Amino acid sequence: MAPTTAVLINGSSDAITDFVLKQGNGVKGLSEMGLKNLPKQYIQPLEEIISDAKIMPQASIPIIDMSKLDGPTVAEAVCRAAERWGFFQIINHGVPVHVLENVKESTHRFFRLPAEEKRKYLKELSPSNNVRFGTSFSPEAERALEWKDYLSLFYVSEDEASALWPSVCKDQVLDYMRRSEIVIRRLLDVLMKNLKVTEIDEKKESLLMGSKRINLNYYPICPNPELTVGIGRHSDVSTLTALLQDNVGGLYVRGDDDYWIHVPPVNGSLVINVGDALQIMSNGRYKSVEHCVMTDGSKNRISIPIFINPRPSDKISPFHEVLASGEKAVYKEVLYSDYVKHFFRKAHDGKKTIDFAKIRI
Repeated sequence: MAPTTAVLINGSSDAITDFVLKQGNGVKGLSEMGLKNLPKQYIQPLEEIISDAKIMPQASIPIIDMSKLDGPTVAEAVCRAAERWGFFQIINHGVPVHVLENVKESTHRFFRLPAEEKRKYLKELSPSNNVRFGTSFSPEAERALEWKDYLSLFYVSEDEASALWPSVCKDQVLDYMRRSEIVIRRLLDVLMKNLKVTEIDEKKESLLMGSKRINLNYYPICPNPELTVGIGRHSDVSTLTALLQDNVGGLYVRGDDDYWIHVPPVNGSLVINVGDALQIMSNGRYKSVEHCVMTDGSKNRISIPIFINPRPSDKISPFHEVLASGEKAVYKEVLYSDYVKHFFRKAHDGKKTIDFAKIRI
């Protein structure tokens, strides 16, 4: 028997966990019950909520036209954005609009599946560790849960993806990943040249983009959006992240003086941000920046980030080309899988993950 609304709002965390996670309903299932009040497990500490007073309404991250990337002006804009903001949006990037629309529609298709179908991809039941349906970020470590469901797909090969990824979305997701790889390579080439890394050999290619993961994120309508978050404050552990937004909005990036900047959806654009791995490899020249997602009280939202990462077995540290001029290393060499495990075993906590790699003076 399905639990009543009252049981879910006022009952134990076990009732929430069972309904949301173990039964595969997700927070989407909670939202569709027509809750008038947010279950207490999702109420975030006040410091995690971005108040209107902390938003810079006139500020925006750069929007860069990729059609002229081969020219010095656009290449310079990309590098400047990576250094100053850690975030920028790209337009005319070459990924066809129909590919973007197809992957968005396939994301909705997956989350429209019955709970028993999505449940097949829970951690305990999934056919592979590389295919994972879940909710929040790290429920075991969080003081308050995040208002988000996700399907996380770690790319190993076309064969594995074809065999194990959900059939309702795998073709569209794979097409989107293939098409977006071209623009990601172009961006990395520009960013590396700015660091005096003139040759991307096999080893450096592995360090920059040896592995890929894509998330299909779903943020259902929230009864009290002012009390919770879709994703808490964090920086990504990737080299680069390429994010496809829908038209709802809700992504916020930390700016100067503890203020936040909304990243409004731009039709056909991709949001690019620097991850911790690239901050480490550039010795802090490029900056991964805190960001978070606020919830919406009237619309469901999806977002689709592709995380471009080193391989788990790679050791990352500042590139020797960056240190060749005598610049002192700020970060030590770390095994990338250790860095990622450190990130996932705790709740979202802003930029604290990077401390794992900092050299103590």
